[in-house]
Amino acid sequence: MKYFLAIDLGASSGRHVIGYLNDNNEIILDEVHRFRTEMDDSPSGLIWDIPRIFNEIKIGIKKAFLKYKEIESLSIDTWGVDYVLLNNDKEITPYYAYRNDRTILSKDKVHEIIPFKDLYMRTGIQYAQFNTIYQLYDDKIKGRLDNATDYLMLPSYFTYKLTGIKTHEYTNESTTSLLNPFTKEYDYELIEKLGLPKNLFKEIAKPGDFIGCLSKEIEEEVGGNTKVILCASHDTASAFNSIETDSDSIILSSGTWSLLGIKSKEAIVSDNSLDANYTNEGGIDYIRFLKNIMGMYIVNRLRSELHIESRDLDDSLNISSYNEVFDVNDKSLLAPVSMYNAINDLLKHNPPKSNDDLFKSVFNSLALSYKNSILELESITQRTYSKLYILGGGANRKELNKLIEKYTGKKVIALPIEATSLGNINIQIKEYLKNEKRS
Repeated sequence: MKYFLAIDLGASSGRHVIGYLNDNNEIILDEVHRFRTEMDDSPSGLIWDIPRIFNEIKIGIKKAFLKYKEIESLSIDTWGVDYVLLNNDKEITPYYAYRNDRTILSKDKVHEIIPFKDLYMRTGIQYAQFNTIYQLYDDKIKGRLDNATDYLMLPSYFTYKLTGIKTHEYTNESTTSLLNPFTKEYDYELIEKLGLPKNLFKEIAKPGDFIGCLSKEIEEEVGGNTKVILCASHDTASAFNSIETDSDSIILSSGTWSLLGIKSKEAIVSDNSLDANYTNEGGIDYIRFLKNIMGMYIVNRLRSELHIESRDLDDSLNISSYNEVFDVNDKSLLAPVSMYNAINDLLKHNPPKSNDDLFKSVFNSLALSYKNSILELESITQRTYSKLYILGGGANRKELNKLIEKYTGKKVIALPIEATSLGNINIQIKEYLKNEKRS
C-alpha cells in the first residue's frame, strides 16, 4: 500500500494528514499531527513565527514516518498572498502576516502608478488590502527588496527548506495580483511599472511537478525520506480540487475565510466582476472565479474572547429572537483588538443583549453575505445555479447550513471533510498513478 502525506497549513491551524487508497479505491485520511499557526503580535505588527511553524512541519513528518515507515510523497499547501524574502539562503525578517496594517499607505501608492481598475483588468484579482502586490510595494518603500534575491510564497518557502530547491507554484502565485490570468505567467510590464526587481519573479511551476527529495539534513532529523511534489499549493485551490462538481454548482470553502465561487473554464474579467469584487485565481485546468468573504475567523475570535465552547454555538440560532445583521466584510473586522467590541460597534443602533444574540447576528450576517455574493455571481455569469457545496470546517455547523439554504434558496450539500488535505492528496495519487502507468 502506498501512503501520501498532505501538509495543510491554514491561517489558524496546521495539520499533517496521511492518505491512501483502500481496496474499494476510496481515499482514507489519517491525521497524524495538528498544531497552531496563528499570527503573533510584535512591535512590527502582526507577524508569523515561521521558524516555529517549520519546526512543527518537521515534527509532523517525523510522526508520519514513525507510524507509516515508508511514504511515497508529500506536498504542502498554505493560505495565499504571504511570502518570505531571502538574500540568497538568509531570510529577511520580520515575516509579515497579511493582517498586518503595513499596506495602508502602499496600496494607495500602487494605485497612483496603476489605478485599481487597470490593475484588475490586467490581473483579474479582487481588491484586498493585504494582496501580495501591496505587501511587496511596502517592502520596496522600506528597502527590504534591496538585498533580496528571492521571494517565495509560503508553501514554496517550506518546500525549499525541506529540499533546498526554490520554486514558484502557479495556484499560489495567482493570488498575488502579479499574474496575467489568461497567459498564467507573470505580468512583467506591471512588475516593471512598479519598480519591483524582475529577478524575483522566476519560472512558474505547476501542480504535480516533482521538486526533489528531502535533503540529507532533513532526512536525518525526521527519520525517513520521500519525494516532494507540488500540489495546488494555495489551500483553496486544493480544497476546490477535493470534489467533482457539475456546471450547476457553486462551491463554498468555509474556513478562516469563506471562498465562494465556481470552476470556470477561463478567467472572467469585466466591469461587472470588478464592481462585485470577484477574483480569478488559478486552479487545475480551470479558474476559480470566486469572492473572498469573511468566514469563521469572526466566530473563532469571538469564541476565544468570550471563552465559549464551539458545540454551544448552534443553540444560539434557536434561543435568540434577535435579527440584526452587519457587513461581515467591514474593514474594522479584519484584525480588531476586540472582535466583540468591533461587532457591537457595527450593531450600536440596536446592540445584542446576550451572547446568543451576538452569535445569531454573526450567523445571519454570514448567510446574508453568501446570498448577496451568489446574486452577484449569477448576474455576472448570466445563469442560475441550483446547488451549493459547502466544504471545510464551516460545513460542520448544521444550523448555519440550514440558514444558508434559507437565505440563498439553493440546495446545500455540506461535506464536512478535510477538503484541502483531500485535494492535496488527490494530486499526489494522480501523479503517482500517472508515473506507474508510464513505467
